[in-house]
Amino acid sequence: MDIPRMGVPEKLAERMSMAEQHEYLRARFSRRTMIRGGAVTLGAVAGGAFVPGATAQAAVPTQRTAPATETVDGALVAPFGRHLAYGNDPRTEMTVSWQVPVAVNKPFIRIGAHPWDLSRKIEAEVRSLYTPAGVGASGDHTQYYLHAQLTHLRPGRTYYYGVGHEGFDPAEPHLLGTLGTFTTAPARKAPFTFTAFGDQGVSYHALANDSLILGQNPSFHLHAGDIAYGDPAGQGRTTDTGFDSRTWDQFLYQTESVAKQIPWMVSYGNHDMEAWYSPNGYGGEEARWTLPDNGPDAKNLPGVYSFVHGNTAVISLDPNDVSFEIPANLGISGGTQTKWFEAQLKKYRACDDVDFIVVFFHHCAYCTSTAHASEGGVRQEWVPLFEKYQVDLVINGHNHQYERTDVIKAGAVTKKLPIGGTAYPETEGVVYVTAGAAGRSLYAFSAPDSYEGHEHEVDSVASFINTKDGKVNETVAWSRVRYLNYSFLRVDVTPAPKGRQTTLSVSGIAETGDRIDHFTVSRTAK
Repeated sequence: MDIPRMGVPEKLAERMSMAEQHEYLRARFSRRTMIRGGAVTLGAVAGGAFVPGATAQAAVPTQRTAPATETVDGALVAPFGRHLAYGNDPRTEMTVSWQVPVAVNKPFIRIGAHPWDLSRKIEAEVRSLYTPAGVGASGDHTQYYLHAQLTHLRPGRTYYYGVGHEGFDPAEPHLLGTLGTFTTAPARKAPFTFTAFGDQGVSYHALANDSLILGQNPSFHLHAGDIAYGDPAGQGRTTDTGFDSRTWDQFLYQTESVAKQIPWMVSYGNHDMEAWYSPNGYGGEEARWTLPDNGPDAKNLPGVYSFVHGNTAVISLDPNDVSFEIPANLGISGGTQTKWFEAQLKKYRACDDVDFIVVFFHHCAYCTSTAHASEGGVRQEWVPLFEKYQVDLVINGHNHQYERTDVIKAGAVTKKLPIGGTAYPETEGVVYVTAGAAGRSLYAFSAPDSYEGHEHEVDSVASFINTKDGKVNETVAWSRVRYLNYSFLRVDVTPAPKGRQTTLSVSGIAETGDRIDHFTVSRTAK
């Protein structure tokens, strides 16, 4: 029996790419609902200066036709869902994004070096996202996302900001409690902390992890995909009662306590492809997020980018482009992503200011989960590059658990890495961490848990890898730490003088606050 999935019959959808699903949905629902202004309707305005030498600008939208709508009294509408993201240069660029539940007039951001000095007022860009009745359970629903890209900031500086609109001015005394802060990256190498996880969604556990992350005081957070689960099926489609764009409203409200002050750097997973909004499935994400635009193909791969914080380069990839398991966007970049990725690795390895390279993305290169396990497309396309350019740490999600490998090169263990051990990527190989237990329901392992204080070592683990020919069983020796409960990753970066050892101190932290794993990645500082 064909079960409708976001309006696409299941058997038909299984034969469709993401672009084909999008075309099918637009043809079906455009005739039935007379869509107002298109699926993604965007309007933009330019910004201005807010401190000497600092400017703001609107992101470039894909469409500029705003939906036909009426606004309400702005005094009755409070912004929510604030979330930050670095621009191309974290030292001088930051984007502040937020949401309003209904259309408002003249949205803006106020910003300054002190909470009592918010005289600089900058207009914001509006991106409205319309989902008609019949596309999942969303009803006839319009979401309003607002963005202000701030440039020419000062490195290592804390700024105060407030977001508002006509009738709601955060500079008014009774609204000063709505102000937020952010801090730009430092101009020079200095110690810092960042956190990471994937597969969050909306739940008590997701909220608990957010609270714990805030307590780590990280400079930024990496989200390795499957962000809100508006599409719970994870194929870029869902049942009529499953897909719900309003889940994003809940997610951004849940995440605001931490994301309003810590840059929330996301990568896109399979649940982040939503076929209704655009041929690549990322139209909804482009309305909700403003990420660095220095990737190889902003049109098809908006979640691919890089940035440098201190002595560490961070690269976000899109594994939907190479996934054999979930091929809705397989090959969408035509190979340009991998070429760009190698060029980035080569550039950062040659850069005197960069010691470490951290890569994060959704599908796992190495994992023994009984659900998704390992992705053959990632191993085929990117693992050789990880090894060639001595990537220091690879962070994945997709499998809802914590798992950490030994040091791996050419598919084999080059060095066992016990809890508390040290890896030297310049000579030994790469360490991979699956940190996919941010809030969604947990998966399972075929081997017993083994984590700090509860080690249960085994010589090998039965698992499988997703290939172009389907699942292939494999028995592996690289699974060192396994923890089946909610958790996240904390990384403390300590620079060092040239010629000495600089380190990444990596810890797995449980929802209880207990440490479940720790190890060190060390290399010679440039």
